[in-house]
Amino acid sequence: MAGDSDPDGLLALSDPLFHCTDGNEILRMAMAHVVGLGGYRLEAGYLQTGDAMVRVASRESGAGAGQAVDRRLRELAEADGPVDFPKQLWGWAFGLRGFGHLLGYLVVSSRLPPTERDHLLITRLIRLTSAALALAAARHREHDDALELDRLRSERALSSQRLDSLRTELRRQRIVDETLADVAARGGGEDAITNAVYELTGLPAVIEDRFGNLRSWAGPGRPDHHSAPPAERQQEMLRQAAVGPGAVRVKDRLIALARPRGEVLGLLAVLDPDGTADAHTLFALEHAVRSLALELAHLRNLAEVELRLSRQLVDDLLEGTGEASAYARSEALGHDLHKAHYVIVVNWRGRPADGSFTRAVEHAAATVGVRALVTCRGSQVVLLTQVKPNGDVLYAALARELGTGTGAVGVSGRCESPASIPRRYQDAMRALEVRRQSRDRDGATSFDDLGLYRILGPGSDRSELEAFVREWLGGLIDYDAQHGTQLVETLSRYFDCGGNYDETATALAVHRSTLRYRLQRIREIGDRDLADVDTRLSLQVATRVWKIMLGG
Repeated sequence: MAGDSDPDGLLALSDPLFHCTDGNEILRMAMAHVVGLGGYRLEAGYLQTGDAMVRVASRESGAGAGQAVDRRLRELAEADGPVDFPKQLWGWAFGLRGFGHLLGYLVVSSRLPPTERDHLLITRLIRLTSAALALAAARHREHDDALELDRLRSERALSSQRLDSLRTELRRQRIVDETLADVAARGGGEDAITNAVYELTGLPAVIEDRFGNLRSWAGPGRPDHHSAPPAERQQEMLRQAAVGPGAVRVKDRLIALARPRGEVLGLLAVLDPDGTADAHTLFALEHAVRSLALELAHLRNLAEVELRLSRQLVDDLLEGTGEASAYARSEALGHDLHKAHYVIVVNWRGRPADGSFTRAVEHAAATVGVRALVTCRGSQVVLLTQVKPNGDVLYAALARELGTGTGAVGVSGRCESPASIPRRYQDAMRALEVRRQSRDRDGATSFDDLGLYRILGPGSDRSELEAFVREWLGGLIDYDAQHGTQLVETLSRYFDCGGNYDETATALAVHRSTLRYRLQRIREIGDRDLADVDTRLSLQVATRVWKIMLGG
């Protein structure tokens, strides 16, 4: 199978091959030269790219033929070997190798087996192409090595700069640590902390409690009169300051919260209207606020001792205790128990009756003139006060203080003596429960305003109430129990909404047609005429007793 190609064509090809740095282009030039070597026909060219052998180009052949060549190369496992092609007597996959690695393949075919001369030419082309690919790869590696060397040099210079900056920063941080350690050694105190921060940063330092009241100031610009901002604005400021673990800028101040165990007790801030604060300022502020957190936590512990004594007294009064002991203990706490009192019960959805919630209730009550002894009972906060409270005003103050109106307040009648406090506590709990079970479950309710529900209090005969409920709702209760439905609850909501279909469907989160079907089933199962006034009244009272007295 002799060809007319000049073997010196390989010499002419070598110059562009060895000057080219693109492996794909090298392979294309080699592939284009194959047909000039004799009776060869190029079938495909492959280049090793990463872990994959990628087809660079091939003659026009069906997808099936190309896939067959791909499979055959995988079978060869980086070796040279024969490849079968339709209508071609001979086919071969030549491996392109350099530096001990497979760089690619040239796959050729011929109608007749190649002559010795043709085989010599194709072998030379394979070697020439392999050498060019290996040289291109070496150039790429050399270029990458040069880039890596430049990167390492830049990193070294940057690391040196960072090391110098770190030494400077460590010296400044050591000064902060030594200054604050000296504050602690001298007994600490809020004024000592603000003075230290002012000395370290050169910026006025301020300590405020969580309500915005000024506790300490160091540096120029102290106002003659400082009043706490409105509760809503203060809560928004605390929310902004709490977004990060460290100091946060809020307008012209850098603020760090003192919050041991997650509870905000106060804040430490520096005034920085010109934005001159740097990393050193932040470091000093964030370390100083830790000292402040310890100081405020200590003061809190002292206050809690006194509070604990107060709560123990209220707990005993709610359970019932001897009047002589109660009078003596209240006098020791500075509280006159001889006067008439009222019991207030506060519950807020999603807020456990912990220390922060109790203090928030105390603060809100104080803002409307309700000074009280306070304790926690389950999920409620209970207040014992001499002032007859306005429930609506107290609820509004609580909503502002807590930032949400999702809560209820129950207020008892007048307590004439310590002996009547347990009963009045139950009255306040009844008022709270009625409010929570009503359609508008957020707000305040006084026991004196309960009307019918005062009769349905703890003094009622439970067996009679159960019999009454059974008479009017027994069929529906049994049906709900057997079928997992909510017909009694539907009827209760229907009465709560005054018979309004749209409001009832919204309250139950069901479609109007679903509500209409349920009411029809209620009429059928209970055999009651909901249009009859007396029937409606009895059913409504029964649903109330079922929900409030019997717990649904």
